[in-house]
Amino acid sequence: MPTLAEFAAYLERFAPCGTAAEWDNVGLLLGDPTAPVARVMTCLTVTPDVSAEAVREGAQLIVSHHPVLFRGAKKLVATGGDGAAVLPLLRAGVAVYSPHTAFDNCTGGINDTLCARLRVTNAAPLRPREDKRQCKLVAFVPDADLKKVQDAVFAAGAGVIGQYNECSFRLAGTGTFYGTEASNPVVGQKGRREDVPEWRLEVVVPEGRVAEAVAAMRAAHSYEEPAFDVYPLKPGTSGGEGRIGELQQPTTLGELAGRAKTTLRANAVQIVGDPARPVRTVALACGAAGEFLSDAIKRRADVFLTGEVRFHDALTARGTNVALILPGHYATERPAVEDLAAKFATDFPGITAWASRDERDPLSAI
Repeated sequence: MPTLAEFAAYLERFAPCGTAAEWDNVGLLLGDPTAPVARVMTCLTVTPDVSAEAVREGAQLIVSHHPVLFRGAKKLVATGGDGAAVLPLLRAGVAVYSPHTAFDNCTGGINDTLCARLRVTNAAPLRPREDKRQCKLVAFVPDADLKKVQDAVFAAGAGVIGQYNECSFRLAGTGTFYGTEASNPVVGQKGRREDVPEWRLEVVVPEGRVAEAVAAMRAAHSYEEPAFDVYPLKPGTSGGEGRIGELQQPTTLGELAGRAKTTLRANAVQIVGDPARPVRTVALACGAAGEFLSDAIKRRADVFLTGEVRFHDALTARGTNVALILPGHYATERPAVEDLAAKFATDFPGITAWASRDERDPLSAI
């Protein structure tokens, strides 16, 4: 039976917490990492109804898209607020993991689910994410120092590439030096040119940890004056927020809105624009993502789909001739939560996983 820590590690690989928005609160938010997990429930939001279902059905873990205790809680009481949802989970030993914005944008996450259901192809990030700035530290090290220097720079945070740690490259070569009378060489003698076998050791280092890595290299190196270089690396892009792509076949705004209502099981769909206008290039972002309208405009999308926007965003869309489709916050995110439960059942044979049966969209249409 997997432990809570194993589930957390699985979710970290699927939707890395480091890709979440800076303001977000993601990861394992409640629970004992050593606890076993045989029953998992997914949901969009931990409400008192959802909490009661988890306790009643014997769930040991809730994977909730929206974080519990998203903002600092000053009190937890059973009569209302966060306490009404969280205290029953504490008493029953039910853990909560929330991936939120990391789940929105990961491969196979919520925005990719929207693309699949709406038949949007060739999807790419609407707002590409620039990789964190990194540098390349190159140190020239005698064989006797190689392991010490490697271990020291790794401990200082160097050598991390994606999900791999302690990454480096080394190449054998020959270094030369001529020590003055004031020098005190560890290898060879001063007053003459020395040829010394050395390793060229290369590691990547986050820009903010270069000073720490250089200091660690110096401390582990036996040379009085170690030779090294630091090169800034041009940042690339990996992933990003939202999606933009093209429909398999051009259609009209009204038809695409109807498709969204059906495939997302939305109670109602609002639009901005003429239902008869043709659309093909689709930008989308799940939830309340009006801030991505400017990206959709910049990328010349025909239509932008999100859960909900402010009134003035709707006016901006109309004024810039970008159509809007608004199926609702719940409708744009709930389908991926259901798919996630099915993914758990496949990837963790023997466990029971389901999407909350009691969860409902708080908004309804008449």
